[in-house]
Amino acid sequence: MDYLKRTFRWFGPEFGVSLADIRQLGVEGIVAACQQVPLGEVWPVATIAALKSEIEEHGMEWSVVESVNIHTAIKYGLPERDFYIANYIQTLKNLAKNGIYDVCYNFMQLIDWTRTDLDFILPTGASALRYSPISAAAFDLFILKRENAKESYPVEAYNEAKAYFDGLTDAGKKKLEESILAGMPGSRKLIALEDFKTNHATVLKIDKKQLQDNLSYFLNAIIPEAEKIGVRMAVHPDDPPFSVFGVPRIVSNYEEIKFLLECCPSPSNGLTFCSGSLGASASNDLVKIIEDFGDKIHFIHLRNVARSDDGSFYEAEHLGGSVEIDKVMKAIVEQQQKRYSNGNGVVSIPMRPDHGHVLLDDKKRQNEFYSGYSLIGRAMGLAQLSGLEKGIRLGLNI
Repeated sequence: MDYLKRTFRWFGPEFGVSLADIRQLGVEGIVAACQQVPLGEVWPVATIAALKSEIEEHGMEWSVVESVNIHTAIKYGLPERDFYIANYIQTLKNLAKNGIYDVCYNFMQLIDWTRTDLDFILPTGASALRYSPISAAAFDLFILKRENAKESYPVEAYNEAKAYFDGLTDAGKKKLEESILAGMPGSRKLIALEDFKTNHATVLKIDKKQLQDNLSYFLNAIIPEAEKIGVRMAVHPDDPPFSVFGVPRIVSNYEEIKFLLECCPSPSNGLTFCSGSLGASASNDLVKIIEDFGDKIHFIHLRNVARSDDGSFYEAEHLGGSVEIDKVMKAIVEQQQKRYSNGNGVVSIPMRPDHGHVLLDDKKRQNEFYSGYSLIGRAMGLAQLSGLEKGIRLGLNI
């Protein structure tokens, strides 16, 4: 039975990691996107082919697209959404023409993920990404200045956030702002605070049900077309999996995943299983999600988080933290065994180590990387996960 397909996300050589570097890690596939194409426009066949060729010249395949980003008109249900949906479908067709069939995407309304510290120093001296609810509240209350935000926090939390913010230097306040506005992978450009405020004000007017309806509308438009051409769509969970800045989450737990898979049933409507995003909430049963939705998992992100009782978390090493990653891997391998036995679905599911600590020589070129995407930290994660997978297979005698 095939092992998980070892993949690695690559943003391009300008982000400190080359394809030649990645090839040395024993990686089979690259996870990449045509990031130079503006949001909402069709990815040209030639642009896709050029990137595919560049990857193949280094002895690897382009395994997964991450991401074909979704225009805000679709997320917000604006009148022009059908135009952007048509463009999205054409992009999927152009990918299929190039033999690329796995597409990761997300439906997060503001930014792809939220962290309040991009350089949290660990006891080892390595650094990691961290989320603090008090820091997030301080941004919400005193930088974003969301209307009526104060009423959404308990008095104790408000006072703690105010004391924290008042204690920051101007540089500290700037660092907090930049950490949050950096949540768009593949770009060095921070989201402008005024643009963030504008989008935030718009999405606050849309309730959770409407956001889910907008997702359903999108899926029911694209999935039938994706199924015709063999493309597998894999939604990434919201990160973190709870409301931030008053914005509802719609892909953050078992019931929400169930909704999106059932609103448009199809082999092409699937999930990117991310142990870190889902694992940031102690209420998520990751093994049950794999067991119940395993046949719809088209792509896997594996990382770990260390949760605290106050709601904060930092990204731990891949085999450490609060997520029982051994049980997660065992459930994934058992899902592979099921696919192998019944002949239904891809057995060699693409998997990548998600994020990684900044350590060793990577510290000397930390500013070259996109946050979370150092080379050595992810290489260590890949080695740990590969060893864990092999050990579990030996234990199951498969």
